[in-house]
Amino acid sequence: MSVWLTQAEANALLAIEKHRVDETRWRLPDLGGGIMVPLTSDDGSESFVLDISRGRANLLKGKVQNRVRSSVVLARIDFGGAPHRNPDGEEVACPHIHLYREGYGDRWAYPVPAEHFAQPDDHWQTLVDFMRYCNIIQQPIFERGLFT
Repeated sequence: MSVWLTQAEANALLAIEKHRVDETRWRLPDLGGGIMVPLTSDDGSESFVLDISRGRANLLKGKVQNRVRSSVVLARIDFGGAPHRNPDGEEVACPHIHLYREGYGDRWAYPVPAEHFAQPDDHWQTLVDFMRYCNIIQQPIFERGLFT
């Protein structure tokens, strides 16, 4: 069963202050790996997940996304991959950002906004910028590994 939000709900959830749930030290994924980092709203009423994954054959490929209610993607950055074709046929080059859109979920992609993501080819900086974009105030503790 798909969970659908109104656009106003999705926008509000993206804007909520998010915090790490504990002091776990997360090792950022290497080739073909991924992690799911739990987050919570300031008042504990909502649970979120920060997903970080890397391509299996290409370290330049990966994604960082913020989910709510288990399966609803509020925002996702795809990097190092193929262009994305939106439902209207428009093609968006990689890297690109997917944002929740009422009735479509995360099926729409947009160019990465330069005012929020100054160095989209730097994966570490993109992760930092993405957490800021998603209002993750108390960020998870990361060990970078090969995530560059």
